[in-house]
Amino acid sequence: MSLQDTSQVSNCSAMSDVLNRIGDKWSVMVVGMLGRNGTLRFNELKRMINGVSQRMLTLTLRNLERDGLVTRTIYPEVPPRVEYSLTELGKTLQGPISALWDWSAENHFAIVEARAIYDLRQDATAAAEPRKIAYARG
Repeated sequence: MSLQDTSQVSNCSAMSDVLNRIGDKWSVMVVGMLGRNGTLRFNELKRMINGVSQRMLTLTLRNLERDGLVTRTIYPEVPPRVEYSLTELGKTLQGPISALWDWSAENHFAIVEARAIYDLRQDATAAAEPRKIAYARG
């Protein structure tokens, strides 16, 4: 099935459904880390992904596992060892996510600079506009 015809409701729904999962920053980070490092344990992932909470990492991994992108392997040891890795479907995301990661690194400075220019322009416009005063009716 091709998603090129965005006028079709089913195509928009499919795109929305997939982007809701792989479009959030934690999913991108998890897939990126597993793609670059192979199989990892929970705490290894948590250390590698700056700012992710234990709860958010747990939810993200659970959702990625539900969608068939990540596999969770439990080893019956004391204490139990749990490892995460990309499935074959998850591995197909490595290319797009690596490209996004590289693009972000290459263009981050330009984006930060564009934001600063935009904000300065917005501040100047707001300062130049006359202030509107609302009067209360009595």
